Amino acid sequence: MKVLLVGGGGREHALAWAISKSPKLTKLYAAPGNAGIANCAECIDVSAEDIPAICKAVKELGIEFVIVGPEAPLVDGLADRVEAMGIPVFGPSMAAAELEGSKGMMKDLLAKYNIPTADYQRFDEPDAAKEYIRIKNHPVVVKADGLAAGKGVILSHTLNEAYAAVDQIMIEEAFGNAGQEIVIEEFLIGEEASFFALCDGIRAIPMAGAQDHKQVHDGDHGPNTGGMGAYTPAPVLDDAIQKRIMDEVINPTVEAMAKEGKPYKGVLFAGLMIGEEGPKVIEFNCRFGDPECQPIMARLKSDALEMLLASAQGNLDKLKLKWDPRAAMTVVLAAEGYPGRNAKGTPINGVEDADAIEDVMVFHAGTALDDNGQLVSNGGRVLGVTALGDTVEDAQKLAYKAVDTIDWPKGFCRRDIGWRAIGR
Repeated sequence: MKVLLVGGGGREHALAWAISKSPKLTKLYAAPGNAGIANCAECIDVSAEDIPAICKAVKELGIEFVIVGPEAPLVDGLADRVEAMGIPVFGPSMAAAELEGSKGMMKDLLAKYNIPTADYQRFDEPDAAKEYIRIKNHPVVVKADGLAAGKGVILSHTLNEAYAAVDQIMIEEAFGNAGQEIVIEEFLIGEEASFFALCDGIRAIPMAGAQDHKQVHDGDHGPNTGGMGAYTPAPVLDDAIQKRIMDEVINPTVEAMAKEGKPYKGVLFAGLMIGEEGPKVIEFNCRFGDPECQPIMARLKSDALEMLLASAQGNLDKLKLKWDPRAAMTVVLAAEGYPGRNAKGTPINGVEDADAIEDVMVFHAGTALDDNGQLVSNGGRVLGVTALGDTVEDAQKLAYKAVDTIDWPKGFCRRDIGWRAIGR
């Protein structure tokens, strides 16, 4: 089967690495891919967000299955365009991807179908938002309604912090058009976790739970990022909690989307707060998490291509997933200055040595090769150093051993990934 993988980050490298092991695969292409993905796929010079060019490539290359990694092309309708060509696609339609594309729409759906989430209000005018915050007079979370690359969420503990968050999103337009509307939520208490389920429009099956680390510095300090590391499984998501997530969150959401005429296919990524009352939805995403996808793919024992195809073709009832019982962890190496401005083109050495360590996989997120064949940085989050171990602590030790094998003076990482699980 000829397959096109859309995207060029760490999530897509993990998917490409897993898919490339399938005996069903005859040829894997990636658009645009990166220096790491090039080791297991043929990269084509097409942007993940250039939908006409992707459709043209699908036709010219004789692609039989399209797998969409990032959220933006899904929200813009890439899956609809590919399906209209008669080609199966992994990822939700434009209407279903609105679960991530509009936080307001997502919250309204949860409220309508009594799916547990934080109390909220939607606003398209800053003064009304500030008046609501003044009346509430307790910590709130201010969110840009649209796509903001995982960064459009501001936790506000005081009135002044909340007012400043409204100004930053709506007036200063820190997240562009994504902040034309905002959602203000109650501040939930508990432990955050990520849960992934495969959906085929009718049913859902659980994949895995994980926890990531959003803030840039050790101890969960500093600004939010796309994610500085992740591990799976997450001890907070025990069997009882996972059953509740499926019964109270995932299955009701899939049923609700079908009732709304927006059947959901692909992976449903629930960002959850696990508190005294059980799981509550913080957000939904219409794609695999990045970096959560990396440790999840490291643990997957099933045929990844077969798994994704079953979701696209509505055959999840025939699928039984197999997992490595060990833990997996990814530590993100980022460029100095991230999540702010960072230099590109800085040389990185030692990646092959790290990748050669047993039970270690180094996934490329923002890399390229210069004219001399030297691996260089080409983004904010650059590498995802991933390791397997009998426990989260074992995986952590091996991941940092591999990190310390890499020679990149202009890079940095958090040194405490996994602290919640290890602290338990």
